[in-house]
Amino acid sequence: MLIYSIGIALLNAGTRVAALFNRKARLQIKGHNSIFKTLKNQVVQGDRYLWFHASSLGEFEQGRIIMETIRRDYPQYRILLTFYSPSGYEVRKNYDGADIVCYMPFDLKFNARRFLNLCNIEKAFFIKYEFWPNFLRELSKRSIQTYSVSSIFRKDQYIFKKTGRFMRRALKTFTHFYVQDSNSKELLESIGINRVTIVGDTRADRVIQIAGQAAELPLVEKFASDCKVFIAGSSWPADEELFIPLMNQRQGWKMIIAPHVIDENHLKMIEGMLEGRRFARYSGLTADSDTQNLDCLIIDCFGLLSSIYRYGNIAYIGGGFGAGIHNTLEAAVYGIPVIFGPNNKRFREALQLIEQGGGFEITDSHSLRMTVDKFISDPAFLEQSGKAAGDYVMSNNGVSERIVASLNL
Repeated sequence: MLIYSIGIALLNAGTRVAALFNRKARLQIKGHNSIFKTLKNQVVQGDRYLWFHASSLGEFEQGRIIMETIRRDYPQYRILLTFYSPSGYEVRKNYDGADIVCYMPFDLKFNARRFLNLCNIEKAFFIKYEFWPNFLRELSKRSIQTYSVSSIFRKDQYIFKKTGRFMRRALKTFTHFYVQDSNSKELLESIGINRVTIVGDTRADRVIQIAGQAAELPLVEKFASDCKVFIAGSSWPADEELFIPLMNQRQGWKMIIAPHVIDENHLKMIEGMLEGRRFARYSGLTADSDTQNLDCLIIDCFGLLSSIYRYGNIAYIGGGFGAGIHNTLEAAVYGIPVIFGPNNKRFREALQLIEQGGGFEITDSHSLRMTVDKFISDPAFLEQSGKAAGDYVMSNNGVSERIVASLNL
């Protein structure tokens, strides 16, 4: 534990040095410098707080529906939301579903004591992979009920190796684990943790909610009105090098490309690959634009993808040839099959979509061509696969309601 704390102290120091040269580190340190001031100014003494901690934006989305359910049904509680990463905090620092939004301090003992001294926290919720031993120990000392939500465990994690003994002790301080699958439950039981409930992934609730609130996009609807549409969401160059040449050759199919990184160089690279395609950037369209005569739309702005999937027939989810696939459920909720690259093994929903027949792993241009051409040549298979994807999402509906009901608020 001493070595861990020294490591966290070095991380703190290293991040401060990196802040001199790196924008992300600079944003993080700026946020950290104001944590305790924010709490002193915004915490209402005597009020009851529920603390939710998410590493970044993806984990926030997994906890969001729980926060909003509690806010709706138990308004006597205030919500404190913290982030570890700037990519989460900078996007959601004005989230109106929480009363206070700030960073979580680095996991040092004095930070944990100071943080908890400022807030009357009744329950704490850590989303997915967030396990911070010093904070967990301090929460346990104060008899604050602490929950791990949407967590998922794998046998190869260091937690289950000899070097993870200190982390196993920390995990035992959790009041309860709400895990995504039976494998996670079995792994926790193997280290003596039995306060575990299998609930699935709260993201299913969130994407169902998003789909119900999806924006009407008349220009996209007009674009998709007379053709089948292949939608690539959160794509990277490694993805685009596979699907763009393929879809360029598929007559009768249009493309919508929503790249993960939106910058001029990347957009120009995509445009240069669209041989023989009539294309436009979404930001350049007007209400009078004739999108019906286009072959490809490039979505060069954020916040539209979850609504755009509703206009598609096949979805390609990017990231599978890099750090990992992006959100497959955002597309699957609309009842369309999802295709993704091989780096999907850490994503339970992707593996289960494959099992259910609604998700399809591809490893190269050949496997992508075989998968897409099967959909194109067999409309019944396309429809069946889409239904399997949609049914999978709906089968996980209600996770957040079940978690909140079990908390005895």
